[in-house]
Amino acid sequence: MKVIIIGGVAGGMSAATRLRRLMEKAEIIVLEKGPFVSFANCGLPYYVSGEIAEREQLVVQTPEALKNRFNIDVRPFHEVIAISPESHTVTIRTNGQEQTESYDKLILSPGAKPFVPAIEGLQEASNIYSLRSIPDVDQIMAGITSQTKHAVVIGAGFIGLEMAENLRKRGLEVTIVEKAPQVLPSLDEEMAAFVEAELRKQGVTVITAQSAVRFEEAGKKIILENGQELISDLTLLSVGVAPENHLALEAGLDTGLRGGILVNEHYQTSHPDIYAVGDAIVVRQQITDTEALISLASPANRQGRQVADVIAGLDRKNQGSIGTAIVRVFDVTAATTGLSERTAKLAQLPVSVVHITGKDHAGYFPGATDITLKLIFNAETGEIYGAQGIGAKGVDKRIDILATAIKGKLTIFDLPELELTYAPPFGSAKDPVNMLGYAAMNLAEGLSESIQWYELETELANGKVLLDVRTDEELTRGKFKEAYHLPLNDLRQNITQLDADKEYIVSCHSGLRSYIAERILKQANIQVKNLDGAFALYQMVRPEAIVYV
Repeated sequence: MKVIIIGGVAGGMSAATRLRRLMEKAEIIVLEKGPFVSFANCGLPYYVSGEIAEREQLVVQTPEALKNRFNIDVRPFHEVIAISPESHTVTIRTNGQEQTESYDKLILSPGAKPFVPAIEGLQEASNIYSLRSIPDVDQIMAGITSQTKHAVVIGAGFIGLEMAENLRKRGLEVTIVEKAPQVLPSLDEEMAAFVEAELRKQGVTVITAQSAVRFEEAGKKIILENGQELISDLTLLSVGVAPENHLALEAGLDTGLRGGILVNEHYQTSHPDIYAVGDAIVVRQQITDTEALISLASPANRQGRQVADVIAGLDRKNQGSIGTAIVRVFDVTAATTGLSERTAKLAQLPVSVVHITGKDHAGYFPGATDITLKLIFNAETGEIYGAQGIGAKGVDKRIDILATAIKGKLTIFDLPELELTYAPPFGSAKDPVNMLGYAAMNLAEGLSESIQWYELETELANGKVLLDVRTDEELTRGKFKEAYHLPLNDLRQNITQLDADKEYIVSCHSGLRSYIAERILKQANIQVKNLDGAFALYQMVRPEAIVYV
């Protein structure tokens, strides 16, 4: 059997090496239009700052090494310009000449391309870049000289934030421009607020709810939709990606959502001898059972391995993806898995939400730092829709656990049962994931009722009273504009101060003490709900509503 693979990075190279392990006698050819295969595209931003010191570290494998170990014919600078499904051939351009190559099976792994919006003056600009490959990062590095002072990153997704961090570490003044009302739009607003605060703390200028509408002076001046002008020596366009689908379209293969290549559960396209994997394909979002484009390295590598299994005759099916991602922004880590609250509601799912704040390891052990976790779930069935995490350390571990729980179809009722490693330097006897499950169960079982941060203003306008049970000393570090103050430790003996005819919303710093207060008040027949996430979350997402004395 002769198998040709178009694209030699994550999905393509995973398919090639797995196929060789399964089929020693197969002829395997990898065609890559660029100079490199199997390179660390996720590491490119860190080369800009020098955190990855040597360019060679970005090259994971070479054609020579792959030939020696796997007997794979890897051909860089070989661009496939046409596919003929009926004749089972591809047309290749290399060194200015064209040639054809036949195949028995063809795997498409072209990836995704940066989306380039139609902005006036873009074609005349000389300092605008995108980031997808090593040649791209080479151009960016060449564009950074002693005269480069100001950088603008258009788009505040994962790559945009990574580039903002690394350009700032390189010593540049950095401005981020994001069309959405928040940075990191894949997170919910209150969780993204932690990231924006860290960017500002590190000296990055953040402009949200704006987009670039015009470039002037060969790109040195950027005009935003509100008329604001930015000066830029180097601009990175990072406004998203689109499936690299032109070969599939020209070959007559079926495409779907936003041009993604349609495949069945065995990765077959509309032509049975042509398969496709990676960022270019439409996948099934496992939680909603709907079509999705999920451009992430882990699913692409898995799909590459699975398509090789299928071609080798193993019964392997594409089960879909949930979308699990993480980003470091200076000293803050943000991670997400599954659906956000926003997307779950757009899918018209019955949504409940809970936030908790814990420590990455035992609080009494030196170096403990806060982790804020958010869980999106169905309170009736316990199904977990998604989770998000923010913190300095330990976020990856918790979101990985919750991603595994979603994939394994565990519910909120299973989270407290998870037996996770514990010793003071590593975790807590009741891990934040366990605590997240306990808090969600309290809501599901009616032991607690909560409101979200975005509901507080309306609830107070409707006559409810905000009860702050923090200490006097805590109030000196900020307080709600409208709140009745009664510290938790004084609540029982002063409960008669509260009006039993009124409805209360109770808050502390992070939510633990307010839950205790809620239970005290409920058992005293006082109507009360808990402000989920409490003062700490509200202060982060609505700083203008906090009074400092």
